[in-house]
Amino acid sequence: MTAPAAASPNPDATVAGAPPAAAPARSGAAAAAGDPPAFSIAVRVYYEDTDAGGIVYYANWLRYFERARTDWLRALGAAHTRIADEAGLVFVVREIAVDYRRPARLDDLLQVEVRLIEARRASWTLWQCARLDGHPDPLVTATVRIAAIRRDDGRPAGFPRWLSERIAAALPPSPVPE
Repeated sequence: MTAPAAASPNPDATVAGAPPAAAPARSGAAAAAGDPPAFSIAVRVYYEDTDAGGIVYYANWLRYFERARTDWLRALGAAHTRIADEAGLVFVVREIAVDYRRPARLDDLLQVEVRLIEARRASWTLWQCARLDGHPDPLVTATVRIAAIRRDDGRPAGFPRWLSERIAAALPPSPVPE
C-alpha cells in the first residue's frame, strides 16, 4: 500500500468532520452522519489522469484512494517505512469494491476521504469517497479491506499494539444492547 512516486506528502491533509456520507452501494457498510470524522486530502485532476473521453480513467481513482490512505496512516504516526522498519510489517489491499457514480474532469479539485468502519487484529475495513471540493455528493466510493502481513514471508500478522489502540479510538462506540 505504498504511494506512487509522484505523490508527495500532503501537508494540507486534515482530519475534519465530513459531511454526511452516503453508504457504498454494494457493500452494505454505512458511513452515516453519526460516524467518526473522515480524514481527507485534496487531489487535483491533471491531464495525465484523464482518458480519451476527458474524464478520470477508472484505475486512477485507486491511486487517489491510495494516497489518502497513506497520508491517513502518516497522520496516525504510522508511515509505511516506520511500520516496515520497526515491526517488519507491510500493508496490502486484500479486497476492494468500487462504485463509480459520476465522473471527474480535468482541473477538478477533489476531496478524497478515508473512514474506518471496522478494525480487526490483522485487517481493517475502510470506506473511501471522492467528492468534488465543496460538494456533498460522492463521485466514487470504495470499501477497502487492508491486511497486515510480515515483510519477510508475506504471512498475515497483527497490527502493532500502539497502532491498534489509535485505530480503536477512531471507531464509533458500539451500540449498547437494550
